[in-house]
Amino acid sequence: MFFSCFMREKDRERAAARTGKNKKNDDGLTPEQRRERDAKALQEKAAKKATKEAAGGSNAGNKDTKK
Repeated sequence: MFFSCFMREKDRERAAARTGKNKKNDDGLTPEQRRERDAKALQEKAAKKATKEAAGGSNAGNKDTKK
C-alpha cells in the first residue's frame, strides 16, 4: 500500500514537471504581438533564403534535382 501511494505521488510530480515544459503560449505576448514577431521572423527567413539564392547557393531550396 505504501509503495503504490509513493509511486502515485512520484507520477504526479513527473506529470507536473512535464506540463511546465510544454507551455508554448505562455510567452507573455498578446496575439497581435505574437503575429508581429512571427511575421518578422518569416521575413528574415525569406530574406536569408533570397540572399543565398542570389549568391548562387548550391540548389538552395530546390528539392527536385535531376541526376
